Amino acid sequence: MLSSLRRQARAAVFGFALTCGLAGAAQAQSVKPVYDQLTPDNSVLLLVDFQPQYVFSTRSQPIDAIVNNAQALAKAARVFKVPTIVSTIVAKGFAGPLLADLQAVNPDQQPIDRTVINAWADARVRDAVRATGRKKLIIAGLWTDNCVMLPALAALKDGYDVYVVADASGDYDELSHQQAMARLVQAGAVPMTWLPVMLEWQADWANSATAGPVNQIMREHAKAIAAGSQYLRAMK
Repeated sequence: MLSSLRRQARAAVFGFALTCGLAGAAQAQSVKPVYDQLTPDNSVLLLVDFQPQYVFSTRSQPIDAIVNNAQALAKAARVFKVPTIVSTIVAKGFAGPLLADLQAVNPDQQPIDRTVINAWADARVRDAVRATGRKKLIIAGLWTDNCVMLPALAALKDGYDVYVVADASGDYDELSHQQAMARLVQAGAVPMTWLPVMLEWQADWANSATAGPVNQIMREHAKAIAAGSQYLRAMK
């Protein structure tokens, strides 16, 4: 009798695991792979909630690195004339102004300040993205598990290809950031880091109009690459 119950229990567990596995596989198959390259003509950048209140409590990676990477991403967008939408949340009442390092990239641009956590739920943000006519939405911000993830999921639902810049985004702790990225990938978002975004936009070093500024951004924000170039020049 006990042996029979054990067999039944094992069968039930196996059946549950198989069901979950098949469901997971079906969900994974339903996510459309994204193969085409980012270009300056198909991209739009959304920067969300780079504000002091979130900087104070971001611990998923050093905040200096996150701000460095976000500023580099914003500079690259400016070089390639990629439309950039910047949004803050309750700037005067709670979170503070847009970080000076990011405001300096486009000093005349006023962030869209909102009260809703999901930036996509604010019609001004959503309409600004739609007005560009671009379908590849690149997002970075603080924090990953709310202010980045919620608009990313909503934009995916609305038919956008969404790219989340992981090293220009951060969260309260490393686990929160990792779980948010996992959920985003499961939903169909493409995880990236800032440097590959810029290099996809550059595409060809024969594009001399942007090659110089791109190298300058690398000198300012990707020191290891800049040191390699300096060494190569010195050895000639």
